[in-house]
Amino acid sequence: MLMETVNAMANSYTYPARFRQVEQEAYLVDFPDLPEARTFGNDEAEAIAAASDCLREALRSRMRDQEEIPSPSALQSGWRLIAPPAELAAKVAVYEAFRRKGDTRKALADRLGVAEGEVRRVLDPNHRTKLGRLDEVAHALGGRLVVTFVTDPA
Repeated sequence: MLMETVNAMANSYTYPARFRQVEQEAYLVDFPDLPEARTFGNDEAEAIAAASDCLREALRSRMRDQEEIPSPSALQSGWRLIAPPAELAAKVAVYEAFRRKGDTRKALADRLGVAEGEVRRVLDPNHRTKLGRLDEVAHALGGRLVVTFVTDPA
C-alpha cells in the first residue's frame, strides 16, 4: 500500500517525446507537455541525446523563470520517454513542492535554520545541490525525496 501511495504521488519528471523523421537524415523531436522544448538530430541516436539536453534546458528555464512545471502526460504509441538527470529531477521536485506550499524563501530558510541565500541556491537550477540538502528541504516542505532505480530496456 505504501508503494502504491508513493507511486500515485510521485513525479519523476520523465516526459514523453515525439520523434518524427522529417527528412532522410533528420529527426524532429518535441515534447507535448513543454511546447517550448523542440530539437532535432541527424539520426535517431543524435535526436535522443538532443532531446535529453532539450528537456534539461526546458525544466531549468521554467525554474529560472519561476513558472509551473507541468506533470508528464501519458506515453502514446510511437513516443519515447526522456528523463532529466537525477539531480535536476530532485531539484525540480523540491521546487514544485515549494511552489505548491506557497512559502516564501525567508519562511523556508527560517524553518531550515539557514540564511535565505541558501534557499535561493537550492531553488536555483544552475547551482549544484547535494542530494542530502535537497532531502532536508523536502522534509521542511512536508515531504520526502524517493529514489528509484529503473533498468534501461535492452
